[in-house]
Amino acid sequence: MRLLSYIFIGILSLGLSTAKAQTVFPSFADLAEKLMPSVVNISTTRHESISENETNEIDNNLQTSDNIFNYSDENKISLGSGFIIDEKGYIITNNHVIDKADSITVTLSDNTSYDAKIIGTDNKTDIALIKIDTKQKLTPVVFGNSDKIRVGDWILAIGNPFGLGGSVTAGIVSAKSRDIESGPYDNFIQTDASINQGSSGGPMFNMNGELIGVNTALFSTNGASMGVGFAIPINLINFVIEQLKTNGEVKRGWIGIKMQATTPEMLHSLGLKNQNGIIISEVIAESTAAKSGLLAGDIILKFNNMDIDNSKNFSRIVAETKIGSNISLQIWRNQKTLNFNVKVTEMPEQTKEQPQSAPQIKTDISAEDKAPEVELGFLFEEIGLRLAEISPSTAETYHFSPSEKGLVILNIEEDSDAMKKGLKQGTLVLSVDKKPIVDFNDVNNAIAEAKLDNARPLLLQIKDGQQIFYVAVKLNKESTNNDAN
Repeated sequence: MRLLSYIFIGILSLGLSTAKAQTVFPSFADLAEKLMPSVVNISTTRHESISENETNEIDNNLQTSDNIFNYSDENKISLGSGFIIDEKGYIITNNHVIDKADSITVTLSDNTSYDAKIIGTDNKTDIALIKIDTKQKLTPVVFGNSDKIRVGDWILAIGNPFGLGGSVTAGIVSAKSRDIESGPYDNFIQTDASINQGSSGGPMFNMNGELIGVNTALFSTNGASMGVGFAIPINLINFVIEQLKTNGEVKRGWIGIKMQATTPEMLHSLGLKNQNGIIISEVIAESTAAKSGLLAGDIILKFNNMDIDNSKNFSRIVAETKIGSNISLQIWRNQKTLNFNVKVTEMPEQTKEQPQSAPQIKTDISAEDKAPEVELGFLFEEIGLRLAEISPSTAETYHFSPSEKGLVILNIEEDSDAMKKGLKQGTLVLSVDKKPIVDFNDVNNAIAEAKLDNARPLLLQIKDGQQIFYVAVKLNKESTNNDAN
């Protein structure tokens, strides 16, 4: 009898749960029917030989969600999605959907098709603006506010997965502000709504039927949806859309600095224990930032009185600032708050002659590889680094110019904070606590000062190839305890 009671209670609970679910989760049919006319299918053809190494993957598991079919060595057909933004025939999709296309065909929800032309593209945000010419009445999307969405909110995604046009999927916002390292302004919405190959460029809507994102990528180990998809927030690309419509290209603001996120150890080493900010890792010569007096190692606290704690957000804000205008930056330097006015200029285009990425440095160097005359250097036990002065032999061994400044890292002690922070053999230490390094005494003096200041971390400026960045390294506890004894 007891068993039957449990079964009855289980069935009763299931019935109540089902009834409750039907009340809480209404059908998406009315909303989907309203939104479908705004969504288009896109197919492109490229007439060229296909490289065996060509791929639509961002990395091994992150993939752009376009669908590619190779019919011959001469023809490559790519399928994607898009959405109408006004009655004049302007359509937004992903740049990778139409990249290098010889022809673009847009199919509306009523199955009528039109040739489209490219108005402008922006590879930094992976957005393209295309246009069709038609007298047919079009239904544009209604733009929403992606900043207002919350993790757990319901969303609808509509697209053209695997060429199956007009497919609707539902899910929730799984996370916000995801950086998947696909571009300089990554700030993706993550969703568990099914996003598959062919969905690229399709819209993401909130439950009010407002556009909040552009479906772009998916995480997958087999090419199919695994419940982890990514969309570009519409607030990130409103600026891009207007620029493409007006200029056919995106002109961004620039002040000439490179930045990185700060860590609690960095802020501690600079006397900012309870503060946010981003650190300037490099100031470009002759830029307006350099002319205004900004320096590497400065902490940016505020932009036009707005708190700053994210380097990509700061880059985007500067990029969207009117070219020729002045911005106000609040800076932390040498235990003081300073204010600077910096003029915004147009971001220069990267030329083919400029390096696209830092050159690879040989960091795993065996004894046989080392020149016999390389110095043994000096071990600074407090920070777990063996450093050597730059000489012709160290320069040859580690592949950099003998005219470089600083000290070269010969070895990193196991279990040291320097090892945990990812410092590498063969890279250079340019400065310590924002003071240039000339010899070993500069490092010893900085360590002594840090010990007196409650054994705070040291702020090291590192050069790895062409990349310059900061790392805060904690002092070895045993060495500081020994000094105390």
